[in-house]
Amino acid sequence: MNAKALLMALFTVIIWGSTFAGIRVSLNGGYSPGHLVLVRYFVASALFIVYALWPGVKFRLPQKKDLLKILILGWIGISVYHIGVTFGEQTISAGTAGMLVGSAPIFTAIIAAIVLKERLGLFGWLGLSIGFIGIILITLGTAGSSFTISEGAFFVLISAFATSVFFVFQKPFLTRYKPIELTAYFTWAGTIPFLIFAPGFFQTIQHATLEASLTAIYVGVFPGAIAYVMWAIALSLSKASSITSVLYLEPAIAILVAWMWLQEFPSILSLIGGIVAISGVLIVNIKTRKAKANKVMAKAS
Repeated sequence: MNAKALLMALFTVIIWGSTFAGIRVSLNGGYSPGHLVLVRYFVASALFIVYALWPGVKFRLPQKKDLLKILILGWIGISVYHIGVTFGEQTISAGTAGMLVGSAPIFTAIIAAIVLKERLGLFGWLGLSIGFIGIILITLGTAGSSFTISEGAFFVLISAFATSVFFVFQKPFLTRYKPIELTAYFTWAGTIPFLIFAPGFFQTIQHATLEASLTAIYVGVFPGAIAYVMWAIALSLSKASSITSVLYLEPAIAILVAWMWLQEFPSILSLIGGIVAISGVLIVNIKTRKAKANKVMAKAS
């Protein structure tokens, strides 16, 4: 993996790992989920507008043929993802949300198998099966002793799937656009659906705590804008499958930040499920890479 790509991906995952605790702080401080995603992406969109209009910056608008695809990807990767995570954290802990989003590489592997016709093989499907068992354990762990799927966990799982689609399908655009341009397009497109939460927006800001508002600005500037640009740069410099593997660190960072910031820790069952899910993803990727390496060696010989 390209060293610069790895560094960018690591910084991105560290910033993203702090998002879940930040969301919880803002929700506890007076923001509704809808108003929180709106203020986050109002801030992120404003930053990209300032950048695009900055004197001396050569910022290109998207080509007409790409507009619809960019809009759809923005709605999936920004709108669906952030609505799912933010509404999900009303009922589940920040660390648990991080673990569920950390299952995204499992969905990525399935999408790649269907869309890109990548063959997973026996160990690949075994890894996916183990990963799904882990997701089930995490999800059951969010519901306490009732052993049912909580609503919050369901929302976050939708987010994990959405971000997998986003990662797989944005890669081709990076050959035609600069990472910061593409991230700006996605951010603006993804912000549009959040306008449905506009009623009561200013009243919420007035009544929210200072910590909640400052945290909302933080998650808009850093996880919402800067981290997505860094991730796009990393994707442009390396293979999507290699970069996505760095996401394995996100659940651990999310749990650590939630523990330090909120004194919040996932249930034991969810924690066990997180370990099982990550193990499944590792099996998929390790075996897939070994198979690819063997094919390369076979062709070379």
